[in-house]
Amino acid sequence: MKGIILVGGFGTRLRPLTTNTPKPVIPIVNKPFLVYQIELLKMYGVNEIILATGHLSNTIKKILGTGESFGVKIIYSLENQPLGTGGAVKLASRHLDGQGAFILNGDVLTDINLDKLYNFHKEKKAKVTISLVPVADPTKFGLVETNENNQVRAFVEKPGQNEITTNMINAGAYYFENEIFDMIPPGVNYSLERGLYPMLLEKKIPFYAYNSNDYWLDIGTPKKYLEANKDVLEDKVNIPALLDMKKSGSVFIGDNAQISKKVRMLSMAAIGEKTIVQPGATITDHSVVGNHCIIEEGAQILGSIILDNSFIGKNSKIVNTIIGQNCKVMPYTFIEGGLLKVIGDGAYIPEYSII
Repeated sequence: MKGIILVGGFGTRLRPLTTNTPKPVIPIVNKPFLVYQIELLKMYGVNEIILATGHLSNTIKKILGTGESFGVKIIYSLENQPLGTGGAVKLASRHLDGQGAFILNGDVLTDINLDKLYNFHKEKKAKVTISLVPVADPTKFGLVETNENNQVRAFVEKPGQNEITTNMINAGAYYFENEIFDMIPPGVNYSLERGLYPMLLEKKIPFYAYNSNDYWLDIGTPKKYLEANKDVLEDKVNIPALLDMKKSGSVFIGDNAQISKKVRMLSMAAIGEKTIVQPGATITDHSVVGNHCIIEEGAQILGSIILDNSFIGKNSKIVNTIIGQNCKVMPYTFIEGGLLKVIGDGAYIPEYSII
């Protein structure tokens, strides 16, 4: 079985973290986000995955390679110009060899049961099945109305307040039969949500919605990105292959990390590969420290994420903050506030700074 993951976007909502790193490979608990989607597809028998890439595609390819290390085959479908969700799917479909396929949006962390989605799809004799989840505020997503038989009757992308008739939204996981790909025009910027789905309704093509109560989170903003890390630390995401990370109590520890016995880790946390944590440091409240970092003595990391190759100087305090890659936070710095702070890649924060 084959799958397509849409990973061509610019990740603008996550900037500055995505200025140099594509959103699909930004780390969640020190694993590239796409690994979570690859492992999900693999759980349900998908062994060939087409990545519909665009922005910073070479970075994605460098990190994931051929897929051999994950036990799958990865094929790269590169957009030379933005093609939208539909155009990207059309381009990727040339690698499907006449098969239907699962399709995932590349910014959703989920453990949706794809067997149930697929069985529902076949039971309904659908040509397209989309997954739905309930949310408190549908205005940021694609709202989907269905009838009593779960057949889609209306699709409203990012509705206004006066258009809200249900709290069920597009969860970004689909199954398409092969003939659907022929309905998408080639080589143009085309939207599944605004183009294909309304056309399916107009032509009365069997189009169904599978209601899911599985874990689901759009990771596209800093707040949601921080939440995703916390949820993985708490084992809320049911993808067993992700639990292979070495664990000591409630702390995930990467290979060759050097952690002083005098470090305080009071609740769930993660320390990356070859990271050094010196005596008297505190890492707690669902904090994640990336690979090849240095956390000096007395530093406090509370409810924060420190990405790869960053340095946190002694007696600094970092609270509710995301620190990008290759940053230097010099000693005696204090970064804290009521709102989540995000420090972009390569930042230098001088000693005694208060932010």
